[in-house]
Amino acid sequence: MSVFLHMPAIADLFRFFSLEQPLKHPLVAVVDFSQVDEQVEDNTQISADFYCLLFKNYNRNNVRYGRKVVDFNNGSLICMAPNQVIEMEKEGDETVVLEGRGLFFHPDLIRGTSLYDKMKDYSFFSYEVSEALHMSEKEKQIFTDCVLQIEAELDENIDVHSQAIIVSKIELLLNYCSRFYGRQFITRKTANSSVVMQVEKLLRDFFNHGGLEEQGLPTVKSIADKVFLSPGYLSDLLKKETGKNTQDHIHFYLIEEAKNLLISTDKSVGEIAYALGFEYPQYFNKLFKQKTGKTPVAFRNLN
Repeated sequence: MSVFLHMPAIADLFRFFSLEQPLKHPLVAVVDFSQVDEQVEDNTQISADFYCLLFKNYNRNNVRYGRKVVDFNNGSLICMAPNQVIEMEKEGDETVVLEGRGLFFHPDLIRGTSLYDKMKDYSFFSYEVSEALHMSEKEKQIFTDCVLQIEAELDENIDVHSQAIIVSKIELLLNYCSRFYGRQFITRKTANSSVVMQVEKLLRDFFNHGGLEEQGLPTVKSIADKVFLSPGYLSDLLKKETGKNTQDHIHFYLIEEAKNLLISTDKSVGEIAYALGFEYPQYFNKLFKQKTGKTPVAFRNLN
């Protein structure tokens, strides 16, 4: 039977792990998991109202996200946004716990700062645990140095500069993570190319075999589910490989189908829009012009 734990505040994390070290700041903390003695019960599901960056150095740790079990191996980093859920479970008779370091910060820490608006750009927070970042030795050292700098700042007496310094160091760390993920996409190019081909085939088959009429317009999530990736990770992978994200790929095939209907049928633009799954024809007109530079009527007249 699963146990579900939700942690609204970082102080709840300290209580859960029975940490003896004091919580130095209510909105941000660095945890050394080698100092954690609390044993996590089997099949414990955990979510929180704050951001988590979890780095593991050694030993085994099984983490489940959704239905996927992941061996959280040496040098792996997972990044969780508020309200994401992971499941910790035992392996055999041995209770598995995280070892390494974790950085935790509440959205209130960065609210009103430029970093708050930038968080949506750090798309790796929407990746699944199975899409963890596997860092090189150099990357692990950079990550550790950044976390230790944040920890050192937390050891200082809080003053008017504390928040700005801590937030700037967190932003630096997140920028490094973006770079590391960019490197990982490159080193996994062969595997990524296979995913690109799968997506292209899925979309071709969908539009060529009546999928639109039977199922409606495909979504980013439905495509991601079919290739067993999270929507965010798939979009970033496709962007890195092709220059277009998942939604762009869907729109490409959608517009190609629209062109075919405009040329080969006498249906009105409104009828074509409804056939393509648009609730309002004006949305179809806007998208078509955005992608082709012409309105549907102008395109039909030219052909």
